[in-house]
Amino acid sequence: MAENPNNNIEKALSSLTDALEIEPTGEEIQLQDDVIEKNVEIMDDGSAVVGEEEQVLDTSNIPFNANLADYIEEDELMRFSSDLVNDFEADKDSRKDWEDSYVKGLDMLGFKYENRTEPFEGASGVVHPLLAESVTQFQAQAYKELLPPSGPVRTQVVGLSTPEVQDQAKRVQQFMNYQITEIMQEYDPDMDQLLFYLPLSGSAFKKIYYDALMKRACAKFVTGEDLVINYMATDLENAARVTHVIKTNGNDIRKQQLQGFYRDIPITTGQVETSEAQEKVNTLEGVQREYGQDEDEHTLLEMHITTDVPGFEDTSGVKLPFIITIDQYSGEILSIYRNYKEGDPDFKKISYFVHYKFLPGLGFYGFGLIHMLGGLSRTATSVLRQLIDAGTLANLPAGFKARGMRIRDDDTPLQPGEFRDVDVTGTSIKESLLPLPYKEPSGTLFQLLGFAVDAGKSFAAIADMKMGEGNEQNPVGTTMALLERGTKVMSAIHKRLHYAQKIEFKLLAKVFQLYLPPEYPYQVVGGNQMIKQQDFDDRVDVIPVSDPNIFSMAQRVTLAQQQLQLATANPGLHNMREAYRRMYDAMGVDNVDSILKPDPELPQPMGPSSENAGAMNGKAPKAFPMQDHQAHIQAHAEFMFTRMVQINPQIYSLLQAHICEHISLMAGAMVHEEFKEQTQQLQQAQQQAQQNPQMAQQVEQQMQQLINAQAAKQAQIEAEMTMKLAQDEEARISKEAQDPLVKLKQQELDLKAMETQMKVQKDVMVEGEKLDIERDKLEADTTLGIMKMAADVNKEDSEEAMVMFKENMINSRESMKSEANEKIARTNGRAKTKGD
Repeated sequence: MAENPNNNIEKALSSLTDALEIEPTGEEIQLQDDVIEKNVEIMDDGSAVVGEEEQVLDTSNIPFNANLADYIEEDELMRFSSDLVNDFEADKDSRKDWEDSYVKGLDMLGFKYENRTEPFEGASGVVHPLLAESVTQFQAQAYKELLPPSGPVRTQVVGLSTPEVQDQAKRVQQFMNYQITEIMQEYDPDMDQLLFYLPLSGSAFKKIYYDALMKRACAKFVTGEDLVINYMATDLENAARVTHVIKTNGNDIRKQQLQGFYRDIPITTGQVETSEAQEKVNTLEGVQREYGQDEDEHTLLEMHITTDVPGFEDTSGVKLPFIITIDQYSGEILSIYRNYKEGDPDFKKISYFVHYKFLPGLGFYGFGLIHMLGGLSRTATSVLRQLIDAGTLANLPAGFKARGMRIRDDDTPLQPGEFRDVDVTGTSIKESLLPLPYKEPSGTLFQLLGFAVDAGKSFAAIADMKMGEGNEQNPVGTTMALLERGTKVMSAIHKRLHYAQKIEFKLLAKVFQLYLPPEYPYQVVGGNQMIKQQDFDDRVDVIPVSDPNIFSMAQRVTLAQQQLQLATANPGLHNMREAYRRMYDAMGVDNVDSILKPDPELPQPMGPSSENAGAMNGKAPKAFPMQDHQAHIQAHAEFMFTRMVQINPQIYSLLQAHICEHISLMAGAMVHEEFKEQTQQLQQAQQQAQQNPQMAQQVEQQMQQLINAQAAKQAQIEAEMTMKLAQDEEARISKEAQDPLVKLKQQELDLKAMETQMKVQKDVMVEGEKLDIERDKLEADTTLGIMKMAADVNKEDSEEAMVMFKENMINSRESMKSEANEKIARTNGRAKTKGD
């Protein structure tokens, strides 16, 4: 008997009511609070299938730095992973043309000799070293400039420079150079390798991060093929996805899982398809991958992406930055972490990568020498092979022989000096053999090879600049123009490297700021040092020690030489010691101070009596912050009332100016102490307002108001101290009042003394003018003597006579200059004695 369909419907409704735990009250159905949603499907026969509850994820109790993948369902993760991997493949396809050019160009390096069978067995497989030479010379030149032995980091103070901030900048510079040269052992070899890859591919990257396993900062080199970004992206900051392809092994992944960084799930192992670029590199290096050899190898896709993570979407609809790690073979998502600072209202993503670019390309990736010189390198290689093959065929000729002619061991080539038996049937050997008309290597091809090589070297800027072959007597402007013309391409590349390295150091400083303890002691040669976490703030800017305008020692020495030439032309206007010091620094000489004499003009702190004695000899005394200003002012004021100073206005003015220096330094110290607490509070507020532009602007205004208040207070203190000093002087003068006649006689003597001193000064000035005239006359006589010697040499003289003339001219010039300098020195000594 068939069952009534209405009974089935009633049973289904009854089951549905029980599943939803609803009381049949006859009123509107209300769901209980703990039931969020029920999946109910009505079948064709009237029955209902009740599914599992779909709970809405409560993210309020999830820590900000937690692995969000632990809170997402497995099915949702797999769907999300599939979409992300498809996006990664699309990014790879967008840069395929750039990658293909790079892969094909690797053959032009000549790392692997090619055994060719065309056009004949044993044809030349040599590769012209144009590309390899260009890359090697660039790498050697850039490596020395960007990574000097003392460290690549220097600092500069941003804003108001105070002794406290200067000490802070010095600590930051010393610590970062210590970390890079001593602790971060991968930095030097990775930078060396980066500078080799960069001119080949056009783009190379550095990844700056804190390694939890090594418990220190790291700066890893990442090749262009291992950092996949859509080719249409403008830069790293605005790229929607940045995928770092990481080759690792199961043991390292297991360590990360045990530390809780990755999800603790089993991962299926398998062979992932190797990229074309990596296959080409393996071929050039002779690396062969055997089946089963790398069963424990894994390829991870670490995506720095701005997207919506299921269950963690922002309510405003804005996509947020995350770091998502996927095992490429199994498709398992190992981790999902937020990539912005907690509490940041703008959700600004944190940067980890730095882009080093050789030449700007048509898209995101740059162009290297492979892209720019690939055609010339292939041309040079082809022509070189033709020349070698032509020489081979000309030296080992081949041809045709008559069928009836028999040669013993005809399959074995003839050896030098060998005569082999030949069976000739009625004709001569000459008539039985017809050699092919091979020609010697073509001179035209050789010229074409030279043209291709010169064009490539000119573009790569590796041709010898021949700095030493220029005329030393050339004007400075001419030398600089020639230098710029020969180095402008390399100079532009070096500026790009300098810019990228500056970004790298800023990211590294951020890592130190986040992960260093409040105070971090470390040991260096010569003693212990201490760095503070708060030292890495915005008051100190971290920049490379390299000069963006100078990329080689030859260029640096040439500039220093021209600077020294200008200084030598007018020594009275230049600091000659500093000019020679810069020349030694450009040459890389260590301990320059041990070579140069101490600077006599460099002032040193002295006592008030020594300063008074120096003022009597016409030397202006110098005040220093650490001196006892009140004691110096009192000692100088007493000395100024002596008779010798009173009748000498020059000495009096020197001491008066020196007292004003002490007053300024003393007032500055008092103001610094008075506003010390307010300055520290504003500096702390500056650090807290780094991520809040509006708050930073308010703090900057408060800091400017504080600076103005300090300046006004210092001016007030200086005015009070100057007024008191003037009052003391008036009191001293009124106390020492004397008879009017005696005072009048004393003034008359003072006037005579002043007239005598002015006369001596005038004589010294006149003598100085005479010295200048005599110096010009001696130089003119020297030039005239050289011209007379040149006139005595006949134009038809032999080459030996011309060489002797040049040597005599140089010796005569040096002799005349030496005689002139001695005469000038004697005259200066007489003038100095007369002045004294």
